[in-house]
Amino acid sequence: MSKSQITENEDDVTPAIAPLGERLRQRRKALKLTLQDVADGAGFSVGFISQIERGITVPSLTSLVAVCRVLKEDVGTFFQQPRVDDPVTRRETRPVYGLGIPGHGVTYERLSASFPGNVLRSTLIHEPPGYRSEPMSHEGEEIFYIVSGALTLELDGQRTILEAGDAAHFPSTRVHVTWNHTTEPATIFHTCTMDVFGEGEPKGDPNTSLVVTRAVNRRNAPKKPKVTKGNST
Repeated sequence: MSKSQITENEDDVTPAIAPLGERLRQRRKALKLTLQDVADGAGFSVGFISQIERGITVPSLTSLVAVCRVLKEDVGTFFQQPRVDDPVTRRETRPVYGLGIPGHGVTYERLSASFPGNVLRSTLIHEPPGYRSEPMSHEGEEIFYIVSGALTLELDGQRTILEAGDAAHFPSTRVHVTWNHTTEPATIFHTCTMDVFGEGEPKGDPNTSLVVTRAVNRRNAPKKPKVTKGNST
C-alpha cells in the first residue's frame, strides 16, 4: 500500500472495533430484535452477527450496509466515510480508512464522487494476506479488477483465481466471497451499484429486500467448489 497514514473521523470512527459493535448491539436491542432476527434479515449466521457486536470480526462495507438495513439505519450512522465531491482524486491526498484498528485489516480508498443521480460506487480495496470475506449477495452489479497481488473469487460456490490485470463483472445477486489466498497484500479496484457509502441509501423493508435471499442462496451453493485458473463460466 502506498499510503503510510490511515485517516479517520474521530467523531464517527473509533480505533477499536468494539465501539462499533456496541452501537450496533444497542440499536438492535432498542428495536427489540434478537441476534437471530438480524442474522435472518441480513442473510448471515447468528455467530457472524455476534462476532461483529463483540468486536471479534470486522465486517466488510457491504456486510455493514446489510446489517444496517435490518436495523433501519443508514451505514453513515455507525461509520462515517470520506465524502468526495470533486470528480478528480489524487493518489497522495486520498484518505485510507478502515472499519478496524488503523494499520490492521482491510482498508479502503474512495474513488467515486457524490453528485445527483450517481449510481457507481468505487473504491480501492487493500486486503491483507489470508483475509476472507463472508458470503454475500445483494442487489445490483459489481466489478473486481486486480491492481496488484492475487485474489480468489468464489461465485455461487465456483472459485476462480484472479491475478494482477484480471477482472470479473457479475450480478451482485450471485453469492460471492473473496479470499486473499496469498502471503502478500492484494489491491483491488472495486465498483458496485450498492450504496456502500450510505448517501441516500433507501431504508425500505428488510423483509422484501434482496438481502433476505442471501441465506437461501448460500445454503444452495455447492459445498465442494472446483478451483479453476483464469476466467471461468
